Amino acid sequence: MAFNLLNWFLGFFSLDIGIDLGTANTLVHVSGKGIVINEPSYVAIDKRTREPYFVGKEAKAMVGRTPSNMIAVRPLRDGVISEFEITQEMLAYFIDKAHQQSIVPFPRPRVVVGIPSGVTEVEMRAVYDACALAGARETYLIEEPTASAIAAGLPVAEVGGSMIVDIGGGTTEVTVFSMGGVVTSRSLRVAGDELDQDILQYIKNKYNLLIGDRMAEEVKMRIGSAFPLPEEKTYAVRGRNLVSGLPETLELSSIEIREAIAGSVQTIIDTVKDTLDEVQPEIISDLMDIGICLSGGGGLLLGLAERLTEEVRIRAWVAEDPMTCVARGAGLVLEDFENLNHWLIRVDH
Repeated sequence: MAFNLLNWFLGFFSLDIGIDLGTANTLVHVSGKGIVINEPSYVAIDKRTREPYFVGKEAKAMVGRTPSNMIAVRPLRDGVISEFEITQEMLAYFIDKAHQQSIVPFPRPRVVVGIPSGVTEVEMRAVYDACALAGARETYLIEEPTASAIAAGLPVAEVGGSMIVDIGGGTTEVTVFSMGGVVTSRSLRVAGDELDQDILQYIKNKYNLLIGDRMAEEVKMRIGSAFPLPEEKTYAVRGRNLVSGLPETLELSSIEIREAIAGSVQTIIDTVKDTLDEVQPEIISDLMDIGICLSGGGGLLLGLAERLTEEVRIRAWVAEDPMTCVARGAGLVLEDFENLNHWLIRVDH
C-alpha cells in the first residue's frame, strides 16, 4: 500500500511522455514542451560486461571508431527490440534525460510508445517490459502509422478515408483509415536502413570502394532521390579501395544514387499500390481529394512524393516535420487521452 501511494505521488509530478522508439532514432515528446530528445538509437557498450558507456549521439559518433574493449550497437532491428537489456538501458537514459528539469528525483512517467503495425505479441511485450523496467508508471503502445496520422492532422476519426505511408529506419508502414478505425494496413521491412545498404553495395560493386554505414546514410541524405531532380547533385565519399587497400575519395552523382536505391523505392511504391487495390472505390475517391501523406525520416527522400504521385495517380504530400510525427502523435494521445485512448494497445500484465 505504501509503495502504491509513493508510486502515485511520484507519478503525479512526473511528465507524460510520447516515445518513438525507432530503429535509427529515438524521439521523446513531453506534454507541454514538444520534442525534447531526438537522438540516434545507439548504445556504446563494454564488450565483456555489456555495460553501457554512452547513449545516443555520443554512441553513434563512436561507430567505426571504438577501442578494442568497446562496441557501438543499435539495440533495435527492423523496428523491434533485438537487445532487450540494452534497449531498457537506453530507454531509462532518455526518460531520465527528459525529466532533468523535473522536481521528481525518481521519475515515474506515463508513457505511450510507437510500435510497427506488423509486430508480434512477443515483440509488443518486449517493448512494454522494457518501458516498465526503465521507470514508466503506465505504459501504452500505439501503432506508428496511427500516431503519425494523428500528428499529421489526418481526419482519421471521420467517415472519409485517409492514408499514410510511414517510412522509418527499419520498417515502412502503409495504412488506410476511415471512421475511427483501420481499413487495411501493410508493414514491410524495407525502409531507410535498406536504402543505406543499397548505396553501400552499389559503391562497393561498381567502384571497389568500401564505405561505412554512416557514410552511406550521409550520401542518402545529401543526394539520394526517387525522382529526377531539377538540378542533379554530386557528393564526395571517402572509403578504402578494395583492390589497392588505400584510402580513396570518389565523386558520386544523384543520378547514380537514384539507380542504387531504385529497387527498394519501387518495393515501397508497389506496397502502396497493393494496399490501394484492397480498398473500396469510395475510399479511393476520398484519397483523390485528401492525397497520400508521407511521414517518417524516409518521407524526406527527395522526389519521393513526386514519384509516388506519378505512379499511383493520387497526390502525395509530406507531413510537416515528418521525422517527429510518431513521437508527436503519441504525445497528442496523452494530451487528449479521453478522446484518443481508443487508438492505444494495452498489454496484459
